[in-house]
Amino acid sequence: MKQNIELIIFDWDGTLFDSVGQIVASLQYAAQQFEQPLTDEAAKSIIGLGLPEVMQILFPQVPHLHQELLQCYADHYVANSKGDVWFNGVAELLMDLKQQGLKLAVATGKSRKGLDRVLAQTNSHALFDITRAASETKSKPDPLMLQEILAEMDVAVERAIMVGDTSYDLEMAQNLSMPRIGVSYGVHSIETLQQYQPLTIAHNVQDLHGYLQSLLKVADLTES
Repeated sequence: MKQNIELIIFDWDGTLFDSVGQIVASLQYAAQQFEQPLTDEAAKSIIGLGLPEVMQILFPQVPHLHQELLQCYADHYVANSKGDVWFNGVAELLMDLKQQGLKLAVATGKSRKGLDRVLAQTNSHALFDITRAASETKSKPDPLMLQEILAEMDVAVERAIMVGDTSYDLEMAQNLSMPRIGVSYGVHSIETLQQYQPLTIAHNVQDLHGYLQSLLKVADLTES
């Protein structure tokens, strides 16, 4: 990549925030309360999608229970997620990028209410120039949330990078021809992520930090 990078867009769960285990546990809890079958793998596979889409995929046989399942899931998640934290190195990564003048954004499958809660939990509202939740736009992999972020930030697509741990993140970016980076420490496998031609796949936050720094240095050299 030779063009200057202005904006880095992060997925939240499984990319910045170590919450995959709690999401699966809360989905399992909700399924059990309504006697619906659900494997851990099925629950894990849909992380990143908007909650209505999650219900449609996991519980298509009981559409009349979707709202109750969603509420049960949300209540359990909030009551039990106090231990969820950023992955090791995320705070340093975000603050470093911010200090270098990068614009930072979040594009997540969470609801706005859920995203605002974890932004407050991590005291990170001020780190992000813009955030977009699935409840206020279309769910991944539709690229609408990325288009909205680009428009509001007035950034060209080739000057932005999407970072995520799922096929939904990378497909969303690919649909716009936006450069993208996969991370293998979240939900989807390296093999799955590679199908969407990411610039790289980082195996931990330190790998991600180092790769982004290398891109920024290349961009600085080409601009000078």
